[in-house]
Amino acid sequence: MLSTTGARRPAPALDRIIARARAGALHPEHPDRTGDSSRTAVPVRAENPEQQRNPALPARSELLGRPNPPGDPAVPVTPPGNPEPPGNPERPENAGQPGTLEQPGTPGQPGTAKLPGDATASVAFRTDQAVRHAGRRSGYVNTVLSLRVGAAVGSCATEPGELPDDLVGDLVGRDVDALLDHPVRAVRVAALDAYLANLAPHSAHPGSRPVRIPAGTSLEKSMARARAVARLVPAGARVAVIGVVNSLLVALRERGLDYAPCDLKGGRTEWGEPITTDHAAAIEGCDAVLASGMVLGNGTFDDIAERCGTRPLVVFAQTGAAVFRELLGAEVSALSAEPYPFFWLSAEDTVLHHYAGSGA
Repeated sequence: MLSTTGARRPAPALDRIIARARAGALHPEHPDRTGDSSRTAVPVRAENPEQQRNPALPARSELLGRPNPPGDPAVPVTPPGNPEPPGNPERPENAGQPGTLEQPGTPGQPGTAKLPGDATASVAFRTDQAVRHAGRRSGYVNTVLSLRVGAAVGSCATEPGELPDDLVGDLVGRDVDALLDHPVRAVRVAALDAYLANLAPHSAHPGSRPVRIPAGTSLEKSMARARAVARLVPAGARVAVIGVVNSLLVALRERGLDYAPCDLKGGRTEWGEPITTDHAAAIEGCDAVLASGMVLGNGTFDDIAERCGTRPLVVFAQTGAAVFRELLGAEVSALSAEPYPFFWLSAEDTVLHHYAGSGA
């Protein structure tokens, strides 16, 4: 398919990463580059100058380059020596090398190449979430499908009622390769997320900057996460926020950033601001985009990425956290990856993993 400029569009991001996984062409230091590589990378920096640093990591710059504002407890975590990811004996010898990328089959039908190894989903579960922080007038609900593959859990958030009631039981013990062709998109996203995170854990990834979200109330943890994510957005930008989270809007205002809220649900923000459902219009009037990982699960990511053009696209992802990592330097400029367990699941410390795209 050709875009309006005449250039050939890349395959959809989810299909492209599945194809790379099946071709054994994934490597933690060589993410997917078949998308638009002209997008501005957003740099990531550790706040603690004594933090150990891997020479292969992006250069220091804006993200955590200033003290936390008063009341912001988010703390970068020093990786213990930042070890290289453990080897995977199931990966073929040519893993990470260029190769022919077979296209996945039509969802629900076998692909033309098979995933290396024999990984299976050992655990499947669904989390139904309803949130209304103390002191807030509004809240939200969603459902998260999660799959465990090896030592990792992958997830995909959906709207309530979207997943069949009997889905979870049908996924346990299934081959991951088969799940990547499942007709339910959330299953494909969660399975790929778990597979990639097991292959290269966030905690051992050379590009990860761990950020600790300290223990606290749901609102305290929500704001700590929001402030950490907001610092990934370039200073001075007007931001299209796709997937409205009220705490993120607060954090952007604290940084002096203007924003255009956009969400498929529409409605109004906590402060009465109208929320558009048209992401194209929101992006058009902004300098940068901050998008929820749910855009991968609901199928809007590819159009959002194309419409960004050269605008920085920053993603905060519980859905497909490891999948978006493969798009850094292509469609994605910077990533706040939040693998399971999410901040709202525990009152104790939890961790984000921040990544910068190439050129930072």
